[in-house]
Amino acid sequence: QVQLVESGGGLVQAGGSLTLSCVASERRFIINVMAWYRQAPGKQRELVASITRGKSTTYADSVKGRFTISRDNAKNRVYLQMNSLTPEDTAVYYCNADGNVDYDVGFQPLELWGQGTLVTVSS
Repeated sequence: QVQLVESGGGLVQAGGSLTLSCVASERRFIINVMAWYRQAPGKQRELVASITRGKSTTYADSVKGRFTISRDNAKNRVYLQMNSLTPEDTAVYYCNADGNVDYDVGFQPLELWGQGTLVTVSS
């Protein structure tokens, strides 16, 4: 079973930095777009940043200039470097991957979510 495994969340003071990491458990999962979403208490899940296989990126306005998304295609891994964190960044961060699994006899589309990792920024 293909899974996304996240790591790197935790507690940090305002102004600090954290790096989140997410890896897909199956190398045959050819991922087109990898993304990070977040959901704060009482709010809807929102897109934070995304990156295509060709390394094109998009960011939410609220994180532009502070967060950087990157990926390693060979390792099926995506990162989110978060700098200048504020209490408003406190949320559960979810990794998302959209692509196709190569099952020798053909390709099967697949979209996966990670289990979420909590980021807490104290003031």
